[in-house]
Order: sequence, then structure tokens, then C-alpha cells
Amino acid sequence: MKVLFPNPHHSIVNVANSLLKYFGCETYHETLPVLDSYLEKGYQNIVLLLYDGMGSNLLRKNLKEDGFFRTHEVDTIHAAFPPTTVSSTTSLYSGKYPKEHGWLGWDLYFKEEDKTVTMFFNTLKDSEEVVPGEPLATKYYAYQSIFESIQKKHNTFEFYSFKGDYHNLKERNEKILECTKLPGKKLIYCYDTEPDYTMHEVGTMDPAVIEKMEEQEKMTEELCNEIKDALVIVLADHGHVDGEAITLRDYPDLFRLLRQETSIESRTCSFYVEEGKELEFEKLFQKYFEPYFNLYTKKEVIDNNFFGLGREHPHFQECLGDFLAIAVSNKYFRYDEKSPIFRSVHAGITEDEVLIPLIIYEKKNLD
Repeated sequence: MKVLFPNPHHSIVNVANSLLKYFGCETYHETLPVLDSYLEKGYQNIVLLLYDGMGSNLLRKNLKEDGFFRTHEVDTIHAAFPPTTVSSTTSLYSGKYPKEHGWLGWDLYFKEEDKTVTMFFNTLKDSEEVVPGEPLATKYYAYQSIFESIQKKHNTFEFYSFKGDYHNLKERNEKILECTKLPGKKLIYCYDTEPDYTMHEVGTMDPAVIEKMEEQEKMTEELCNEIKDALVIVLADHGHVDGEAITLRDYPDLFRLLRQETSIESRTCSFYVEEGKELEFEKLFQKYFEPYFNLYTKKEVIDNNFFGLGREHPHFQECLGDFLAIAVSNKYFRYDEKSPIFRSVHAGITEDEVLIPLIIYEKKNLD
């Protein structure tokens, strides 16, 4: 499998900063020149569609070369690191890198609470037990979104499938078209949980996944045929790879060296090791997992800016543990038997996960 660390200078973060620039807002990082070249033509309606998990390589596997998506792909850019929904969508929403906003992955360790918590659900790792009180993600990792920044100058609209804002893509298209009829320059954003949700269940090339993607392509083309004076931008937050699980509890000599649960992601996995056992852990890890994961010390992670550029979030380093294992194969870690099993996965550094499409359709007319 081809390995590729995300490039912070050609990524989803730069897309966000191009949008901030277009709407006259403060930018945090460099913009994406290819997107700027379209935006500078001036459009009343900027429509941003994000299909979760729809990486560039997945388009090539599952959709026709002469179809709408592949013929309108103007660039291949990179997800944030790690290439997973929590870090990459938050990077799009904030215009900042994971190192800055702190949303590093699915599960984070909160030192003040001494809990490992699933960021989106405020539940304890690998459980449905909700942590009482204010959600820890917003308590410790609140940020201002690019939509909030743009809204101060221009209208923004956000629609999320998982919130029930739309129940099918036809309804989504209708909502978008209604927004475009309103006066003034505006940003319209729609997030779809597919094909990510289905791929986790059945793998990347199952007929059910292909059917989902073909529907997304068809309905996006229908939207573009009807829309007026608009730039439609389609992208993903990350890609996918068909996975094979490794359960850490099945390696008792290594497992006993851990002082708490693993965190971040199953393919970018943070290990907290008992003091004085670091060398033993490192040797055992290499013995069992060397072909499948690269292992880095906390210092190496920080020195190499794996999680992007900019000023560190105050809680960034406490989430890294003592070692970080990053997948370079199709393997992923389960902490124990309570951890979920997936047919396809992401958050490693294979090309299938890192590369995401930048698809652009433009219609500069007022008829």
C-alpha cells in the first residue's frame, strides 16, 4: 500500500481559508490557489457539499471515468491528519489544523476528568455511557467556525443529514435551491454521512456502496443543472481502506504495560505506557506490529508537526500519550473485545485514506 503523510499546504484546511478570504474574513493559513482561481470570478452562491469518506481513490474504484464527479475533479488534495471525520471536518469548519483546534480523533483522553471520551457523542470510549454535564468536547475544545465568521458579513446556511435537516438528496437539493433564491452573496454547506456510514458496515466496493455513490453523483449533477450563478464545490473529509482488526488484549505481555485505554483513532493510536516500561513496550510493539504500523514517540510526533502547523492547543500534548502508532497497512487496533469491528476504516496514512477530491462545477449566469 502506498503511504503518504498529509501535506498541510495542500489540504482541506486551505479550502476553508479560501472560503474565508472570498467572504472577506480573517484567514488563519494560506489559501488553495486552484480554488481561489474559481472564486475570484465572483459568484452569488457558493455551495459546498461534503460526502463523508468519499476519497479520490474510491471515486476511481467505484464510479465511471466519464461520470460527473470524475470529469469535474480539478485537483486532488489532502485530508487533515489523521484522515478521519473528527479531525478533518473540524479543520474545514475552523480553518485550522488539528494541532490548533485539538479535535484529534474519535476518542480523546481528558486529563482533568481522567476519562477517555468519544468526541461527537460525549460517551465513554467503546460504550454508550454518557458523561454527565456539559459535553467535554465543547467544554475544552470550543472553537469559532468559518460559518460563524462568514455569517457576520454574509448569509450562511448549514444542512446536516444526521441532524435530520434533510432526509434524502432530492430534499437537500430543494433546500439548496431555495437558499440560492435569496438576495446577496452566501455560503451554503451540506454534509452527508454517506458513503462512510455504509462502508464501515460492508466495505469499500460492496454494491450497496456503489449504489450510494452513484446516487450522490446523479443528484449532484441534477442540482448543478438547476442552480444559477453558483460555484458548487464537492469534497470529502477522508478516504477509506478495507480493514483487518488487531485486538490488543490478545497480546497480554504488551497489554499489561498500558496504564490506560488507547485513544485518538484505531489507525492513529495513542498509547499510554507504565513509567519505566517504555523500552519494553517499544520492543514488543515492533515484534508484533512492525509491518503494519509506524511507531513514534511523543517527541517525534511534536517535532515533526504530524498534526499540522500553528500554535498548539493547550490540551494538545496530553492527548498524544507516550507513543503514537500510525497505520501503513490495512490493520487497525481494537483495545479489547468491547471495541467495534468495521469492514472498512480510515485514519491511517495510506493514499486511499489521505487523498480527497476537489470537484468544482461553475455556472456564471443570472437567467
